[in-house]
Amino acid sequence: MDKLPSLDKKIVNVASLDDIEEEKKYWFSKSPLERIEAIEINRRMVYGQNRVTSRLQRFFETADLS
Repeated sequence: MDKLPSLDKKIVNVASLDDIEEEKKYWFSKSPLERIEAIEINRRMVYGQNRVTSRLQRFFETADLS
């Protein structure tokens, strides 16, 4: 899974945010491997391809108390 799939902007799906049952049925119909692959694609789309192997940024500092 080196390359992200292209996004087809011609397809529009309108659905109610209250209808969770249909989405549950869709994801339960997928295998666990397909679900993990979908999570990985979403993660790469949000954080970018370069950030996949990078480390977390350090945000804590230590202070010497006297």
